[in-house]
Amino acid sequence: MKNQEDLRDLIRKNYSEVALKGSAGGCCSSGCSCNGPQINIKDASLKIGYSEDDLNDVPIEANMGLGCGNPIAIAALKEGEIVLDLGSGGGFDSFLARRQVGEMGAVIGVDMTPEMVKLARKNAEESGYKNVEFRLGEIEHLPVADEAVDVIISNCVINLALEKQQVFNETYRVLKPGGRISISDVVATAEIPEYIKNDLTNMAGCIAGAEYVGNIQNMLENAGFVNIRMVPKDNSQEIIKSWVPGKNAEEFVASYIIEAEKRPDQ
Repeated sequence: MKNQEDLRDLIRKNYSEVALKGSAGGCCSSGCSCNGPQINIKDASLKIGYSEDDLNDVPIEANMGLGCGNPIAIAALKEGEIVLDLGSGGGFDSFLARRQVGEMGAVIGVDMTPEMVKLARKNAEESGYKNVEFRLGEIEHLPVADEAVDVIISNCVINLALEKQQVFNETYRVLKPGGRISISDVVATAEIPEYIKNDLTNMAGCIAGAEYVGNIQNMLENAGFVNIRMVPKDNSQEIIKSWVPGKNAEEFVASYIIEAEKRPDQ
């Protein structure tokens, strides 16, 4: 098994390739990696919960068919809120969020891959978006001030983090009192077989790194979150099967919606 830095480099390399090839390259499958067959990005996006309007209202280069859900659909964003997008990629969810928070609000996207940050900034500049910015950084060490944001969104990214408790600690730190997280992610619902855990392709593809759902609950509580809600997506099995056909991965992992709040008195 590789050490943590080797795994981090593998994940960064995978997403660098996605950014450089872009949606036209069609390299993305298995939900989050470039090691599978080409996919239809529009179909993949509709399957995980985006609408036709969503797809038509952001730069086409921002949507790479990645993710396991639509965090914007559950976030209930309000005019004027400050949103943080973990693992913002080409900017797709950030651009959808900026519509809802309006010019009085703002969106900060954070991604550990320089090529993704460059692509997202290019998309924002070419589209004339003024209320969104993108920062290079790891989600275990967010380049964001304490109590700076109202809402945190993320789409199938925290499962890739090698220090998940640290991620939740960081999200708690940067949220304002009473702030909330709205996340789509992959979690383990049973013990993942070693042949999947040791497959680095699956590690970069959002499966082998999935944490057991009960452990995620404990991590959120340890970070200080309250009102925790964790439910599987209705079509979770369909999503997982489409990533790794014939591997029965849907028996071990599922696409979940995860919501929680920071205490209002902290």
